[in-house]
Amino acid sequence: MRAAIEERYGDRAEISESFGETTVDVAPGDWLDLLTFARDDLGCVFFDWLTGVDDPPGSFEVVAHVFDPVRHAHLLLRTRVPREAPVLPSATGVYRGADWHERETFEMFGVIFEGHPHLESLLLPEGFEGHPLRKDFVLASRVAKPWPGAKEPGESGQGSPSRRKTLPPGVPAAWGPQAATPPPTRGPRAVRREDAPGSGDAPRKPSGTAGDGRDQAGRDADG
Repeated sequence: MRAAIEERYGDRAEISESFGETTVDVAPGDWLDLLTFARDDLGCVFFDWLTGVDDPPGSFEVVAHVFDPVRHAHLLLRTRVPREAPVLPSATGVYRGADWHERETFEMFGVIFEGHPHLESLLLPEGFEGHPLRKDFVLASRVAKPWPGAKEPGESGQGSPSRRKTLPPGVPAAWGPQAATPPPTRGPRAVRREDAPGSGDAPRKPSGTAGDGRDQAGRDADG
């Protein structure tokens, strides 16, 4: 399989192997040709899945997994699209099963698949704005609810500030209610002994100590 891919694409494809699975990276211009070649020439007639990967700061990866059921060979196909213009030809003309997966990738990452027959929302409610699986997307629930990682185990709301971050991952410091919330303050300090009421009195020596016995013996000798 590797030799056939190298013969067809040469330096235009980057091929790697891991745990018995071959991965092929190509430019967006070779994306549909690679999918067609995998289906018709390499025997990968079974389409498994397609998804996106946010790879900041500059690009998104589009990844497809196909399978040869005769030789039990797995093939992972990847390409990159720029973040400023995430556009890629639709794979629905090669694998019909890509329809649902491209719609999900469009919805979650914002990658536009040109030529898709029905590129519309699939899972999110109507009117939802943004792409939730992008790493720069702020999840409102993380801002509205206390973040469990903000405090060490056993710390109370009146305790000292935690050594951990007080904001959940992915939430900017100047976003949401936290922007108007002052930083946590230290709780009341423990009262020192010298500051306690009655601390000016002379300390009382506990009875029954060895020192008391020696003082009493000295007084008896003097008397």
